[in-house]
Amino acid sequence: MDISIIGTGYVGLTTGIALAELGNKVVLVDVIPEKLETINSGKAPFYEPEVDDLLKKHVSAGNITTSLDGYRSVLDTEITFISVGTPSKEDGSMDDRYIRAASETIGKALKDKDEFHIVVMKSTVVPGTTLGAIREELERFSGKIAGSDVGIAMCPEFLREGAAMHDSMNPDRVIIGCIDDRTFDRLKELFLPLDSKILRTSPASAEMIKYASNSLLATKISFANEISRICERVGVDVYDIMEGVGMDFRISPQFLRAGVGFGGSCFPKDVSALMNIAKHLELDTPILDGVMLNNDIQPKHLVSIGEKMAGNLKGKKVAVLGLSFKPDTDDIRYTRSLPVIKQLLEKGARITATDPKAMENFRSEVPDIEYVADPDEALIGAEVVFLMTEWPIYGRIDWNSKSDLKVIIDGRRCVDPSSMKNIKYWSIGKPLP
Repeated sequence: MDISIIGTGYVGLTTGIALAELGNKVVLVDVIPEKLETINSGKAPFYEPEVDDLLKKHVSAGNITTSLDGYRSVLDTEITFISVGTPSKEDGSMDDRYIRAASETIGKALKDKDEFHIVVMKSTVVPGTTLGAIREELERFSGKIAGSDVGIAMCPEFLREGAAMHDSMNPDRVIIGCIDDRTFDRLKELFLPLDSKILRTSPASAEMIKYASNSLLATKISFANEISRICERVGVDVYDIMEGVGMDFRISPQFLRAGVGFGGSCFPKDVSALMNIAKHLELDTPILDGVMLNNDIQPKHLVSIGEKMAGNLKGKKVAVLGLSFKPDTDDIRYTRSLPVIKQLLEKGARITATDPKAMENFRSEVPDIEYVADPDEALIGAEVVFLMTEWPIYGRIDWNSKSDLKVIIDGRRCVDPSSMKNIKYWSIGKPLP
């Protein structure tokens, strides 16, 4: 099939590569020429394992092309995916200006197109958006009726950053939210090679499934973190506890790893959006409120324990290892390293930070600390270390060779303390020292 994708961010680009892998022709549309130039060179504008190799493969083969002309791209394709940003406003609600702009562009093209065309919402949007804002713009600018003259659908993505290509090619389900059989049959044909379970729902249900899924995963993380603080006080290891809890088939061990909290582009934004929806419906959300509260507590808790173990942090050199919200990505959105570093600065610590991929992104947020590429260099003269991202390279550091190092605070349980000598080590969920 011939497919156009409006928006070349994380979701749009990985979706395009996956569809090219399935044998389709894909044109990636964006308004930023520099992004398209980067893509045309076979490189992604962000870091994600496997993406560059697959992108180079399909750009070279002509299966992926790019365009600044959304109107022309819609005319030349059968299906258009909308994968633009849906950022949060200050009150937590979703900003829909980008999806409205994309829908307007598509609508103007469809006005001049006779063939049946399908428009698929891929970005995460609040329930009611596909048949609300998107349909409104499509029908207003095309003069056509969604569901009869034009296909309209919502197909949410369920990608883990750091494993996006694997998840794109091996989804555990494909959700197709649509209102007409013709659209469903065509999209089912498109996704059939993935050999995945396909569920047909309404567009609003598909939108809600995405929010409910991410909110539940965030809830499991916050639950594990809350239990970890109890485990620390009663003198047991939360990882042992969650291993036993996760053996229950009704629960599963996934997302029960205690740490310094969740971040990234999805969980914080989606939970906040769902809370905002409930607020406008005059509904209480005590569970979701607690999820976000717990996520804010963990970084403060980490720094508090570090201060108790290392004493007054004023003037001390502190190394922060890991700035991305998780390994195998350069994404710093809602990273827990940011609140930790801000607290350390408030306490007067001298900070040196490092990360294999996210330093430049983080520097734009916090320019006034020292950044070094080599973790061993970051540890020179450091008395205290905060481990914030479980990059494998940190597990290979010779900690005993760092003569000034006195305290390690491990927010992700990413190093083995068994061989450490004369170093105080503590990790989230371990008995308090």
